[in-house]
Amino acid sequence: MRRSILLASALVTTLALSACGSDDAAEPAEGSTDDATATEGEDAGDDMATGSLTVWVDETRQAAVESAAEDFTAETGTEVELVLKPFEDIRTDFIAQVPTGEGPDVTVGAHDWLGELITNGVVAPVELGDTTPQFEDVAVEAFTADGAVYGMPYAIENIALIRNTELADSAPATWDEAIAAGEDAGTKYPLLIQTGVEGDPYTYYPFQTSFGAPVFEQNEDGSYSPEIAMGGDAGTAYAQWLAEQGESGALTTDITYDIAVEAFAKGQSPFIVGGPWMLEQFADLDLAIDPIPAAGDEAAQPFVGVQGFYVSAQSENALLANDFLVNYLSTEEAQTALFEAGGRPPALTAAADAASSDPIVAGFREVGAEAVPMPSIPEMGSVWAFWGVTEANIISGSADPAKAWDKMIADIEGALDS
Repeated sequence: MRRSILLASALVTTLALSACGSDDAAEPAEGSTDDATATEGEDAGDDMATGSLTVWVDETRQAAVESAAEDFTAETGTEVELVLKPFEDIRTDFIAQVPTGEGPDVTVGAHDWLGELITNGVVAPVELGDTTPQFEDVAVEAFTADGAVYGMPYAIENIALIRNTELADSAPATWDEAIAAGEDAGTKYPLLIQTGVEGDPYTYYPFQTSFGAPVFEQNEDGSYSPEIAMGGDAGTAYAQWLAEQGESGALTTDITYDIAVEAFAKGQSPFIVGGPWMLEQFADLDLAIDPIPAAGDEAAQPFVGVQGFYVSAQSENALLANDFLVNYLSTEEAQTALFEAGGRPPALTAAADAASSDPIVAGFREVGAEAVPMPSIPEMGSVWAFWGVTEANIISGSADPAKAWDKMIADIEGALDS
């Protein structure tokens, strides 16, 4: 039987944390010994097989999850109903329906939903157990809050420097080197970064971190505390750099996402800062994926986004849900299928190693390994609006960099205190 047997202690932990397992499912694990673990685990599997699971997926992940669900049903007797939903509707619907008992047992989702899901009491921890070290470290960090892991990761995505190798034959180590190489290429744009009049702090974040100005303080386990960390001298230095680049024309609010992608596809720049979601537009180009060049004295660390699966806090089949995630959707086969469907490097290291035979995948993976999880704490929602507009105003020259940055920090802290 391919399915591994969860340790009885892991089952008890899952029950205690989620507070939603049935008494019948919990009984076989109580008082079990090491010698009896396998037998009692099999009995628990037989008991659990009387239940069923409802899983929310979007169209992209549907086939891969369906294949894993078929194996799960064949080996456990548990029926799995897949409900197809647009990805953009899942978070809102999950928060609305779980408290009513109408939501799913499991849903696909992004790690940066976590703070909102915890605040609304709709998500339960997942017991990854012995599979934890089999995932990329940053993937587990992204789903971690208050010492518990709340999701089973399956994909990692991040931005990097995408290079047209016909226009630039080597990776720039610094921002100044990148601009110089772009000017030497003789293209319309030395380097492309989507900005727009509302700014794009997600795409600009690696340059900000290179000045030592992270958005929030980060804890040892990779989670974040709600203390703003992008003020002070480091934040001011980054703001002044934005102003200088805007004045020189290296950065401009005229460049939107669509303009940047179209220009790069036409060979109008050797470099664009972006993610794997852009690659379809660049099919005719010879590409390399490089680390984002630092503008300051520290490493340029982009945000990493991790996608995975959550378990409902109101699920009556929490053990089944955990079993399905840990023993069926975390296999190399399942994670590879999810990668092939979505194009993001797998979160499972073995699957990521196999996918990295493609140098483009390997490039994004290498950058992602040095990236930081996007904060999933609820306080992050108070940051975006002030942040992006401030950056755009500094780049355009309509705001004094130091004063505008200080006002942004004060506005964010005011929003957090309200």
